[in-house]
Amino acid sequence: MNPKIQTSSRSLFLILACFMLALLPRPALAGPPFVTDDPEPVELHHWEFYLGSLNSKIGGDWSGTAPHVEINYGAITNLQLHLIAPLGYSAPRGAANHFGYGDTEVGAKYRFVQETDRMPQIGVFPLLEIPTGSQRNALGNGSLQAFLPLWLQKSWGKWTAYGGGGYGINSGAGHQDWQFAGGMLQRQVCSNAVVGLEIYHRTAQQIGGRDDTAFNLGTIIDFNEHHHLLLSAGRSIDGPTAFQSYIAYQFTFDNSWFKGRSAREASQ
Repeated sequence: MNPKIQTSSRSLFLILACFMLALLPRPALAGPPFVTDDPEPVELHHWEFYLGSLNSKIGGDWSGTAPHVEINYGAITNLQLHLIAPLGYSAPRGAANHFGYGDTEVGAKYRFVQETDRMPQIGVFPLLEIPTGSQRNALGNGSLQAFLPLWLQKSWGKWTAYGGGGYGINSGAGHQDWQFAGGMLQRQVCSNAVVGLEIYHRTAQQIGGRDDTAFNLGTIIDFNEHHHLLLSAGRSIDGPTAFQSYIAYQFTFDNSWFKGRSAREASQ
């Protein structure tokens, strides 16, 4: 077989495999390690793989992922495909704990305005939450959800600011549509690390629930071009979240990594 055709077939297979996982019988995540996202997609033919955990305490109830897998792929220029497959837990105060597969998230990030000296980059990142988790055990929402955001980003020197907002569609029993707005400021503090602070506001997602204005402080540490550590923690400024945290290992690579791996296996 022609090597170029073989490589293209392998890439197509991997993309399809990722999205087939999303169809198997989560708290939504955005731009790791933060809730607020940015418009910058993964580079063409590059991959991001995350193994992480998201945890939150609302009142006396804990919930989150332990762990979740996130995969992002730069399918074409300015377009990223996205999947999150979570194992979730629910530990309410004074009730039974539950652990199992949660709601699956799929989406596509598209940047339609490139950043210039005066203009920020702008993109959209529609997400679908597929109700694969158990609503009865508080591991899933119980109905299909969607989030339709618009994100902007501008960088200068060692500083980067990004943010935006969106509308969430949540028609499940006891739930309601919601809105989100958030902003993020981060700084490159050394050659392999950035720190950032985000503040966001999200209206209530449950009928009779509270709006939430919250913050997170976080960092991304690059051990090398492939291996990274992401951390954040925060809480509500005005809202129900007593504590929230995110931790993940990230592995980044491009399609040439598969070629090199195949070549090494062939030589053995």
